[in-house]
Amino acid sequence: MKIAQIAPLSESCPPKLYGGTERIVSYLTEELVRQGHEVTLFASGDSVTSAKLVPCSETALRLNPAVRDPIPHHVMMLEQVRRRIDEFDVLHFHIDLLHCPLVRDFADRTLTTLHGRLDLPELGPFYAAFPELPLVSISDDQRQPMPNANWISTVHHGLPKNLLPFTVKPNGDYLAFLGRISPEKRPDRAIEIAARAGMKLKMAAKVDKADQTYWDDIISPMIAAHPNVEFLGEINEHQKAEFLGDATALLFPVDWPEPFGLVMIEAMACGTPVIGFRRGSIPEVIIDGANGFIVDNVVEAVAAVHQIPRLDRAEVRSAFARRFTAERMTEDYLTIYRGLSGVRRDAARMRRSSGRGSIGLHAVA
Repeated sequence: MKIAQIAPLSESCPPKLYGGTERIVSYLTEELVRQGHEVTLFASGDSVTSAKLVPCSETALRLNPAVRDPIPHHVMMLEQVRRRIDEFDVLHFHIDLLHCPLVRDFADRTLTTLHGRLDLPELGPFYAAFPELPLVSISDDQRQPMPNANWISTVHHGLPKNLLPFTVKPNGDYLAFLGRISPEKRPDRAIEIAARAGMKLKMAAKVDKADQTYWDDIISPMIAAHPNVEFLGEINEHQKAEFLGDATALLFPVDWPEPFGLVMIEAMACGTPVIGFRRGSIPEVIIDGANGFIVDNVVEAVAAVHQIPRLDRAEVRSAFARRFTAERMTEDYLTIYRGLSGVRRDAARMRRSSGRGSIGLHAVA
């Protein structure tokens, strides 16, 4: 199968530091290649992939201080996609909405995975204006603001099975917070939970420019006032394995409609249980009392910390292996690709008319 993966340019694929969407695009791309598909990845030029890379910016935009506006870079990427549209059986977009007018005439051989929050008031009318666009959610909860959109399926994220090693006995006696320093991620709650539970908290997180004031005014002073808190900043993939694996539990105290929460399954891959607040996707990822605890407030979270020792880390890892691997995610997406009507008809017709031969659904690997 000839598949185009179109990634955001904010981070490389995979990201060098923080980055969820580009990380998932990388895992999906590599697994598709491993299974024998012909994959072209449109991404930043510093991406590392076994697919054919079409570099659409010199480096990840977030790491380039000269970049002021990411939109022109993404529009230039879409121009590269447009020139090569007929080469692909399926075009899989991960860039939210910029491509929608471009693909309208051949939407039935495209797929758009929406990776972000959908409760912004402009998004409902926007996607209603493109009803032919096949959409995938990354959790069932993510759909709630737009229940009538053209949803094809929900595909939960997955990680390569052996990406993060299972830690049977963690060496650290600490709680972990991994993610962004932002109001919706509630690092302030994490600090409060750890303080009340009498445990050390290690925070590995990035501070975006948009959240600099929140960091300066609220979180940095809280860290300074709590000697049990250690702030590490952004960490890479190698550091993440040790950071999560040695933790007693991951705190995920979000206060927004979390679309998925990749860090939860990263922790579970290490055997580390998750304490998550009942928002967004959390009840779809955590099995309460098995691979973590779902809580509604700080008091319940503190109580959950004291219940962590009764959980079996081997079962936490097993739950990850059953539900959240890249292999499972990729099979889910391949099922969707093969069901797109344009794969069976329009893409084959276009290639025949341009002299490129045809590959119908019956011939797809």
